[in-house]
Amino acid sequence: MALDTLSLQPAVAAILDLDASGERLLPLTCGSPTNPEAVGRLEAAHAAELFPGARSPEGALAGLWVYFSCFEHAHSVAQDLHTPEGSYWHAIVHRQEPDDFNSGYWFRRVGTHAIFSELLAGSRDLGYEPSGSAWDPFAFIEFCAAARNRAGTATERVAREVQRLEWQLLFGWCARVRR
Repeated sequence: MALDTLSLQPAVAAILDLDASGERLLPLTCGSPTNPEAVGRLEAAHAAELFPGARSPEGALAGLWVYFSCFEHAHSVAQDLHTPEGSYWHAIVHRQEPDDFNSGYWFRRVGTHAIFSELLAGSRDLGYEPSGSAWDPFAFIEFCAAARNRAGTATERVAREVQRLEWQLLFGWCARVRR
């Protein structure tokens, strides 16, 4: 599933274009920011200007910070966003930290999210075999933890591809204009 950048504000699409247009495989462990130009643009941006009318402008901004591996910025935005989306981004940041226990705490605060059914179906298409008929973010935390110890393997690749899908779905959900 490719991110629909055509539905985004041109400024957001231009920022994403700095690093694979929303198609980058996100790391399983936090690292350095991936693009200094993107960081500069995001630091100068305001969520309401980048995402006018969006379901969750701040959530979408947190997602951009996650995408460019800006752990501190993403964490700051997510922890101040007291919604399921804020908790979800917070959980992703801690999963990448890695702080699996803290990630689990934030996923418990998310509850069941609207993207879970599409994430479940898409993850199966990518080779992830979750058990059960519903997305289990706690099982995915464990899968990512195991994949971190298997650099260069198919397991790591699947974890990163599912993580990218998760990012695309949650970012798209947050950035989508309310109807």
